[in-house]
Amino acid sequence: MTEVVCGVIEDGNGCFLACLRPQGKHLGGLWEFPGGKVEPGEAPQAALARELHEELGIEVKVGAALESVTWSYDRGDIRLSPYLCTIVRGTPRPLEHERLCWCAPRDFASLSWAAADLPVLAQLRRRMERGQH
Repeated sequence: MTEVVCGVIEDGNGCFLACLRPQGKHLGGLWEFPGGKVEPGEAPQAALARELHEELGIEVKVGAALESVTWSYDRGDIRLSPYLCTIVRGTPRPLEHERLCWCAPRDFASLSWAAADLPVLAQLRRRMERGQH
């Protein structure tokens, strides 16, 4: 099982950062929450901060964990651990993605998401309905 983390980054206006995976890579052309693999011996929160710096050029405060998602892709099984994040320095840039967009929960369905991110989207919708951010 590959351990993967992703950042659920809100812009303060109720929109969340979505990133388009590049064509030619695994899951190319699909949208995702940014993040990546946890290296052996690395804490998930540290891995997420590192990945967001590498992929987007930002520094974040990693906050509360959401429910992990276990998913099977053709390349193997992953456990995706999402965390709420706040940008503390920098502006996101698509260093490893084709595009970035800030997306309101009501518009999530307009993007083609990687399958493992769909349960994370559902968690976000439930949080918003309960008035949690």
